[in-house]
Amino acid sequence: MSSTSRYADSHRRSLQDPAGFWAEVAEAIHWDRRWDEVLDDSAAPMYRWFAGGRLNTCYNALDRHVEGGRADQPALIYDSPLTGTVASFSYRELRDRVALLAGALQQQGVKAGDRVVIYMPMVPEAVMAMLACARIGAVHSVVFGGFAAPELAKRIDDAAPVLVVSASCGIEPGRVIAYKPLLDHALELAAHKVKRCIVLQRPQCLATLVAGRDVEWNAALAGVKPAPCVSVAATDPLYILYTSGTTGKPKGVVRDNGGHAVALYYSMQAVFDARPGEVYWAASDVGWVVGHSYIVYGPLLRGCTTILYEGKPVGTPDAGAFWRVIAQHGVSTFFTAPTAFRAIKKEDPRGELIGGYDLSRFRALYLAGERCDPDTIHWAQDKLKVPVVDHWWQTETGWPVAANCRGIQELPVKPGSASVPVPGYDVQVLDNDGHPVPADTIGNIVIKLPLPPGTLATMWHNEAGYREHYLTRYPGYYLSGDAGYLDGDGYVWIMSRIDDIINVAGHRLSTGAMEEVLAAHPDVAECAVIGVADQLKGQLPLGLVVLKAGVQRPHEDIVQELVGRVREQIGAVACFKQAVVVQRLPKTRSGKVLRSTMRSIADSQPYNAPATIDDPKALDEIGSALKGLGYALGNL
Repeated sequence: MSSTSRYADSHRRSLQDPAGFWAEVAEAIHWDRRWDEVLDDSAAPMYRWFAGGRLNTCYNALDRHVEGGRADQPALIYDSPLTGTVASFSYRELRDRVALLAGALQQQGVKAGDRVVIYMPMVPEAVMAMLACARIGAVHSVVFGGFAAPELAKRIDDAAPVLVVSASCGIEPGRVIAYKPLLDHALELAAHKVKRCIVLQRPQCLATLVAGRDVEWNAALAGVKPAPCVSVAATDPLYILYTSGTTGKPKGVVRDNGGHAVALYYSMQAVFDARPGEVYWAASDVGWVVGHSYIVYGPLLRGCTTILYEGKPVGTPDAGAFWRVIAQHGVSTFFTAPTAFRAIKKEDPRGELIGGYDLSRFRALYLAGERCDPDTIHWAQDKLKVPVVDHWWQTETGWPVAANCRGIQELPVKPGSASVPVPGYDVQVLDNDGHPVPADTIGNIVIKLPLPPGTLATMWHNEAGYREHYLTRYPGYYLSGDAGYLDGDGYVWIMSRIDDIINVAGHRLSTGAMEEVLAAHPDVAECAVIGVADQLKGQLPLGLVVLKAGVQRPHEDIVQELVGRVREQIGAVACFKQAVVVQRLPKTRSGKVLRSTMRSIADSQPYNAPATIDDPKALDEIGSALKGLGYALGNL
C-alpha cells in the first residue's frame, strides 16, 4: 500500500488534523447552529464532538431530503417473507408518519431528554418509533424484540423510560412469539414504573391491553397533530443501546446526536461507497447496533433507500432468500453477518440458487459482526462475482473501525483481515504491559484517543463504568477487548476476543487462526475453537465443527483430517488433537458464537446462558457432545 495513496492521505490527515478533517465532513449535515468547537478536549479522556452545535437527526434523515428533491424516492422498503408483505414508503410518506407518531409521543407526555424504550419486531413502525424519538429530542433505547422479561426489566430500570413502544408479537419461521406477556412481566419485575405503553396490534396475535396504561397504536395517533423537529445540542444523547449478553448491570452505550450524524454520513460514503438514491440493505435487526447504524440512520442520512427485512437467510423459504431480495429491490450494497453466509453455504454449497436471480445492480458485499473465515470470503467472491469486504467494528464504536474503504480507494483484499483502519481511527496493538508489539505479533487491539465522532460518548449514568471497562487498562487508549495484530502493510487482523487467546504450555495462540484452518476444509460449514483446561499444558484447543448439508463421510475421518491440517498449517505447538462434529453452534441472535459459554461447559464451570441466545437447546447439545469426549465431567 503506497504511503501516498488516497486512502493513506485521508487517514493521515484525519489523525494529524482531526478538527479540520471532521469539520469538512460536517458541512454535509444541516446544523441549526454551528459548533463552537469541533473537538472539545477540556475534560479528556471524556471527549466531546461539535460542542455548541445544534441540529436534529430526524430532520437530517428525512425532512432535509423531502425539501431537497427526494420526497418521492422510496426511503424505506419493508420486505417480510414471514407475513408475505412488501411495502414501500417514500421520504415524504415516512416523514409524515414519523411526525404524526412524534406528536402522539408528545401527547403521551414525552419531552426532549426523556427516554423511550422500544421493544418491537422488524416492522416499519419500529423504524418510525426511533425516528419519532429523534424528532422530538427524546432518547430511544431499542431492546431486541422477544428478549426475556428479566433482561428487559434490567434495561427499563437502567434507562428509566417514561413510555414503552411495543407490539403484540414477533414472527419467526413456524412460530409466533407473543411480546405483550413478556413486556407485562418485565414491567412487573422492574423497580422503575412505566406509566404508558403504546402497543402495535399485529393480526397474527392480538394482545390484551392494560386499561389506563396501554394505548393501541392507531388510538394513540387519533386526533394528533404532527410534531416539528426539536433542535438539540450536538452533545445531547440520541440513543442508549445495551450491549448484548450483559449480566448484572447492563452496559448502556450512549450515542450523541452531532458526532453520530457526521460519522454515519461519512461512513456511508467512504466505507460503503453508497450513493444517494441507491438501495442499501443491511440484513440485521433494529435491536442491534447494525440495525441502528445501517438499517435506520446511515442510509437515510445519505439519501439512500433502506430495506427492513423480516426473514432469515435460509428457510424463508430457502437459501436463496437474500438473492431474491437483492434482485427484487435492486440492491446495490448489501451488509450482513458471516454467520448468515455460512448458513447459506451449508444449505447450498455450490451456490446453485444464485443463478435464478438477476443481481446485475448488486455492486458489493460487506460482512461484519464476527470474524469471517477466509473460506467463506472466497466462497462469496467466487459465487457472487462482486467485491467482498470483511470489516470490523463494535456496538461501542457505532461504525466501522477497520475496512476496505471503497468510497476512498479500493485496496487489495487479504482474506481473513478486516483491511485497514478507517480514517479517524488510530488502531494500535499493545502487549499486556502496554508496550507496542512488532508487526505480525498478536496483542491487545486498542484505539488511541480521542475516538472519532459517532463512537460511544459514555455509558448511561455510569461514567465510572465507562472508564473502567474501556479507558483504565491502557491510559490514553480505548480497549477494544479484541486480540489480533497489524501486519507489515498496516492491515488489521482480528483473531479473537482477548479471552479467546489460549495459553498452551506458555505459547499464546489464537483460536481464530485454528478456526481458519478448520473452516477451509471442504466438508466444514462453520466451526469454533475453544481452549479447555489441561493440567499439564494449562489449556488445549478443542474444535467444534458443523458439516455442510449432504456430507455422508464418517466423522472420524473428517476429524482426523482436521487435526492433520492444523498440525501442518500451524504446527505441533498448537497441540490440536481433538475435534467433534455437532449439529449446530450456540449463538446469540446477532450471530455471535458463544465460545466463552462453551468453554465453561467443557471445563465443568457454572455459567448463565446469555439473554441473547438464539436457541438454549443448542447448549444442551454441546454439553452432550463434550461429555461424549470426556469433557464437562471434571475429569480432564
